[in-house]
Amino acid sequence: MKAQIKPRIDLHNRTRLETVIPLAVPFIIFVDPCDTCNFQCRFCPTGDRRLMQSTPGRNHGPMDFGLYKKIIDDILAFEKPIKVLRLYKDGEPLLNPLLPEMIRYAKKKKCSERIDTTTNASLLTPEKNMELIEAGLDRINISIEGVSAQQYRDFSRSSVDFEKLAATIRHFYEHRQQCEMIVKVNGDILAEQEKELFYDIFGDIADGVFVEHVMACWPGFELTGVAVNRECGIYGQSLTEVAVCPYVFYSFSINADGSASACFLDWQRKLLIGDVKKQSVRGVWSGSELRNLQKLFLRKQRKEHAVCANCGQLTHGLPDDIDRYAEALLKHFEA
Repeated sequence: MKAQIKPRIDLHNRTRLETVIPLAVPFIIFVDPCDTCNFQCRFCPTGDRRLMQSTPGRNHGPMDFGLYKKIIDDILAFEKPIKVLRLYKDGEPLLNPLLPEMIRYAKKKKCSERIDTTTNASLLTPEKNMELIEAGLDRINISIEGVSAQQYRDFSRSSVDFEKLAATIRHFYEHRQQCEMIVKVNGDILAEQEKELFYDIFGDIADGVFVEHVMACWPGFELTGVAVNRECGIYGQSLTEVAVCPYVFYSFSINADGSASACFLDWQRKLLIGDVKKQSVRGVWSGSELRNLQKLFLRKQRKEHAVCANCGQLTHGLPDDIDRYAEALLKHFEA
């Protein structure tokens, strides 16, 4: 097998947040190319179309390209490029036909050190592969929802020609140039022999492959037809819980309609901290809404927050642990 067995995130070479925050420049900004999806996966709120129709601020569709260009131009106001521009949040990025142009524009502007995206890959074609690669995409994370057409129907409630999907992924890998490709699958729906089949199929046509576990990371959303893994976290790590959410100290998200969320899991739009149609990206990052939320966490009051109290990401998602530094960091934020 050519590929390394590694998850989507770097578990080992992580910056110690307690040594760098508060950050003048965020590490990661999520920008959602489209907040709808062609799949209806059982673990994801976006896949519940009735729920999305009744959720304020959802089903916006593709992000307006003019708004996107404003976002990228705004990012240039930071004193240095951000580390990662993540073109992904709630939906399937490839439902935005201008995704290659979005990548190309950000690359031209040099607003970030890296551009990545996450996709179910069902809308990839050889032609689209080349558009993404030639636009300058640095990394693509591909989510596989089974190792057969039947598993796709059961888990993602979508019809997929699995052999064609694998062939298209192979084409991307063979032409990827600078673009790293990681392929992952939910292992909790697979038998052991099916996990081996996953490695057999993708192990030689990806830079990294990984078998993940199910977690309930979406606050306020109940999983249907799939059980949360109670033995380990998403990457197989031991289950632990932190009081201080680390993500809000180095990242935030811009939704497809331009509203800004403190959290990349804010599917309900209950953690809004601004609107880049009316504010600058830098203004949102340095604004009082986000800063007040950061202070709440540093005071270890997460359990008092209506949305964040029972966040599964902070037990199953292997977050950075800055709990022991909270008191000292709070002094910096209140200075």
